[in-house]
Amino acid sequence: MFRMGKLAAMITVAGSVGGCVTRTLTVRSNPPGALVYMNDQEIGRSPVTRNFLWYGIYDVELRKEGFESIKTTTPVIAPWWQWIPVDFLAEFFPVEDHHDLMYTLRPASEAQAEPDLLIRRGEDLREQLVSSRSPATRPTTKPTTRPHHHKPASATRPAAK
Repeated sequence: MFRMGKLAAMITVAGSVGGCVTRTLTVRSNPPGALVYMNDQEIGRSPVTRNFLWYGIYDVELRKEGFESIKTTTPVIAPWWQWIPVDFLAEFFPVEDHHDLMYTLRPASEAQAEPDLLIRRGEDLREQLVSSRSPATRPTTKPTTRPHHHKPASATRPAAK
């Protein structure tokens, strides 16, 4: 019984004395200086380093004047020592988990050239398309009936005396 109490006391002291996992994430861009958003919150200009608590998928957006914006999702995967049940023990030691995310921004001129290329390809494909419908036919004779215009009821009644 004494041994279990001693073990519990040692775990309590170890937990209160030190260690914890520090998680950091750095977002870099080429060129640097892009405005960085993570999960729709502005976090600064690249390169920017932030602490984070949760592993998983992050929405990342980078914007810079004269460059095409990047909007993507990026997974931040936990290292093996953060998997259950090992993660419990890792919390007792001073450990740092750092993730680097790198993005390359393209100049705006390249980004504008791509839609033109896509439109040209679409037009080429449309020309190659063979329609399965019969061609539209136009009537060869004019309609024999003329539209009827009705007079308002007040125009056909005699005036009251």
